[in-house]
Amino acid sequence: MTDKEPDTHGTALRRFRDPAYVPLADNLAQVRERIDAIDVQIVALLAERGRYVKDAARFKRDAFQVSAPQRQQEVIDKVRRLAEEKGAYPEVVEAAYRALIAGFIAREQQDHQAMVDIEVPQS
Repeated sequence: MTDKEPDTHGTALRRFRDPAYVPLADNLAQVRERIDAIDVQIVALLAERGRYVKDAARFKRDAFQVSAPQRQQEVIDKVRRLAEEKGAYPEVVEAAYRALIAGFIAREQQDHQAMVDIEVPQS
């Protein structure tokens, strides 16, 4: 064990046993640069998702409808399937989405409480 951060411009120190594995970068600096670029995209998508979550609050009557436990499970099931299809780690995707959902629900609860009811015409 070492207390020193890795050399970001050095060569690889380990390799995967899988002979089919194809490296994605020449050094750790390139890996981090690409991860940082992906993070920009992810945050932009989370911002867009958040705007839709906020808008969804308009259609919900109370805190239970905001939390929508059945919908939560549908989303978890869907993203696990997507993770498997896309070659992502399903357990990581599920954990990330559980945290995202909890955060978005907390925020939507705040937005919902700040709203006022409107009269809906009876059909």
